[in-house]
Amino acid sequence: MLHSYRIMKRVKIASVVIVFLIGVGTLWYFVTKPAATCFDGKRNQNEAGIDCGGPCGVACAEAFNPDTFVVRESGFVPGSARNEYDAFGIVHNPNGTIGASAIGYDIILRDTSGAEVGRASGTDSLLPQETKTLLSIGIVTTGIPATAEVSFRDASWQRFSGYQERPPLVLYRTRYDKLSSGPYFGEAFGTLRNDSSFDFRTVTVKIILRDASGKAVALNQTDVNTLLSGDNRDFTLIWPTAFSGDVAKADMEADADFFHEDNFIQRYRTGTERFQKLQ
Repeated sequence: MLHSYRIMKRVKIASVVIVFLIGVGTLWYFVTKPAATCFDGKRNQNEAGIDCGGPCGVACAEAFNPDTFVVRESGFVPGSARNEYDAFGIVHNPNGTIGASAIGYDIILRDTSGAEVGRASGTDSLLPQETKTLLSIGIVTTGIPATAEVSFRDASWQRFSGYQERPPLVLYRTRYDKLSSGPYFGEAFGTLRNDSSFDFRTVTVKIILRDASGKAVALNQTDVNTLLSGDNRDFTLIWPTAFSGDVAKADMEADADFFHEDNFIQRYRTGTERFQKLQ
């Protein structure tokens, strides 16, 4: 009996000590823990989201599900070397107020059986309601392609406010000539004018040469560097080797990365919107 009494006494003392230590630890935690803020990366203090809403002055980003991109046309032409092909895709962003600051894409060449024989990967961007040409020059293939397809791996979205239209980059006096003499087979040229209020480090001029039926027969692109607001710059694209087909039309496009021009994005983006991923 005496032994059992001593054991019970020790258990009671140990229990009291444990309760005391838990109480001291809890008190210490609440005394020393950092106060909740609007910058701690947590949803607390009655916030509507993580560090937004409630006591925080920043409104929470509105959830949105943008429409996916539309591929309006894709195709390929023989390249300048054996087993090389140039490919393109014309893609459209159907969203009226949502742009994509980064798009991962693949242009895939397939043979008549549907097997992949070549692929080019890249990253681009699309403004709201923008249609853009994606070009890839010199895709090395393991067979003869029959079709070209464009697939998207992901996109980072950005909502725009007050955006009306793409800043104007104007192409004029454009022309394609097949050369009868000299080292080159053909050349296209024109003038690029920056009618926007933004300065650009690089503007890419892209061209699709088409025959009378509208079929693409040749592709090319060139970069125009340091194009300031109001500037006019001449450009020339050359084809050093012959390609088949008679050129009836030259489709030209001037493309710039508007998302990473600070003045442009700061003017139109919403202050609380966060980038979201589409897989």
